[in-house]
Amino acid sequence: MPLHQTVAEVTDRIRDRSARSRQEYLARMRRAAQDGPARAHLSCGNQAHAYAAMSGDKPDLAAGRQPNIGIVTAYNDMLSAHQPYEHYPERIRAAARRAGATAQVAGGVPAMCDGVTQGQPGMELSLFSRDVIALSAGVALSHNCFDAALYLGICDKIVPGLIMAAATFGHVPALFVPSGPMTSGLPNDEKAKVRQQFAAGQVGRDKLMEAEMASYHGPGTCTFYGTANTNQMLMEFMGLHLPGASFVNPGTPLREALTDAAVARAAQITALGNDYTPAGEVLDERAFVNGMVGLMATGGSTNLVLHLPAMARAAGILLDLDDFAALSDAVPLMARVYPNGLADVNHFHAAGGLAYMIGELLSAGLLHEDVRTVAGGGLSRYTQEPRLVEGALTWAEGARESLNDRILRPVTDPFQVSGGLKQLSGNLGRGVMKVSAVAPESHVTEAPARIFEDQEAVKAAFRRGEFTSDCVVVVRFQGPRANGMPELHSLTPTLAVLLDRGLKVALVTDGRMSGASGKVPAAIHVSPEAAAGGPLARLRDGDIVRVDAVAGTLQALVPDFEAREPVVADLTANRYGIGRELFEAFRTHAGPAETGGALVV
Repeated sequence: MPLHQTVAEVTDRIRDRSARSRQEYLARMRRAAQDGPARAHLSCGNQAHAYAAMSGDKPDLAAGRQPNIGIVTAYNDMLSAHQPYEHYPERIRAAARRAGATAQVAGGVPAMCDGVTQGQPGMELSLFSRDVIALSAGVALSHNCFDAALYLGICDKIVPGLIMAAATFGHVPALFVPSGPMTSGLPNDEKAKVRQQFAAGQVGRDKLMEAEMASYHGPGTCTFYGTANTNQMLMEFMGLHLPGASFVNPGTPLREALTDAAVARAAQITALGNDYTPAGEVLDERAFVNGMVGLMATGGSTNLVLHLPAMARAAGILLDLDDFAALSDAVPLMARVYPNGLADVNHFHAAGGLAYMIGELLSAGLLHEDVRTVAGGGLSRYTQEPRLVEGALTWAEGARESLNDRILRPVTDPFQVSGGLKQLSGNLGRGVMKVSAVAPESHVTEAPARIFEDQEAVKAAFRRGEFTSDCVVVVRFQGPRANGMPELHSLTPTLAVLLDRGLKVALVTDGRMSGASGKVPAAIHVSPEAAAGGPLARLRDGDIVRVDAVAGTLQALVPDFEAREPVVADLTANRYGIGRELFEAFRTHAGPAETGGALVV
């Protein structure tokens, strides 16, 4: 199937825009590859330090003839998704020996749980943790002892940070190893209903806690289609997982076999193996376009609109919001997974999952097939799914028809003819809206603005009964430079109650919403941010604001708007407490949201 015209045009546009930076990047990676891992050139003292604790692997490490695989792990017990990684290093070392290789934990990276920090001061460190993860992984790989790297990470900022590091060390092959989603618990729509009942004062905290614990109940990734599971989708669409690895539950024989296979494959794709596949060549323009197409087709997390530009910049590739907008217009929405539907990722996987979707999108010319992946050449490998046959791992053709058309539909009969994200622009700046979960009657809101400078003030106004008419809730001074750009997900139940009361309500903010945010129309990531003198700082209570996801506009309908002086907020409270002091340099130097809100790229 010929490549779809829009996909080809967007790819060419990215390639032209990135020509110089990508050329310089690839030249650096080639020089690094020529130098190779420095093990053979290290002094005896250097090597002795590196191998001192490696027990029976010491002779093979000292000989330097076998691949040595570096493990970068985001293990902790705070994230259910990452708890299964506790024993992965032991399994990986054993699998490496069977594959004629060695493996070492090169280092760990922080991994915070946004579910724990939602609505809390710690959320102000969340976005910047992505850059810290990239830096930490860079420190781990700087030992220059590794022929390939296995990255153990799944959740919100962890995968983007690890990709930034993998791209920076792009001469080193990189393979991402997931742990899979937890089994299905309390249905997500029932959990959301209890949250709204609690926000409205209809149930107590005991019922809310009961519902939350029944939903988030065991090891594995949260089962809604938020940022963590969007990350897992991306790793397959971008060719960095083994095919079909994303949504296999933890602790199962198939999950363990896929981990072992990832180790063996990592050894094969080193410069000492027979299929050298450096990460920098996998992470090219086509891979990032494929990732954006997957984001639109699945109705994925808006957080990736923030992360993908930062990830790409680490590989010398420059993405723009216009690229997302063009692809969203061309790519149909094929999946309904909560918050865009009632199903969770286990149901999505059972309905045909990523193998089915990739096959459908390839057949429509909406994906680049001619890419390099960790599994080999060509994205068509990812239309296969892994199976255990008499204890042996093999891959077979995945579903060619949806097994549940309420969850997954063919490209010719989608849920929507265009993707799940919409770019908004106007005199209030540029932002995005996730429209896949928003009812069509809420795609356009024109109403007076209610201005707030933190999310707690919104909830306090709600408790006082102040929201009695249509309004656009503006929460400003929430960008990277103001306070680290926290997610404002805790506003979702409150604003959803107002929608259920029949009011027209929209949110406009220079902050973020969670990948789990659903039916509330929210123009987010608005840039330039208010703290940098952006247009949101000129809004006043009562100004008429139009949020139009149909026309793609974000406008203050005020005659003198451009002539107003921007408000300057007192942000000193954002500088201290719960670790904020350590991130002053990040807030001061962070880039704008539209380029990723990053410090290190």
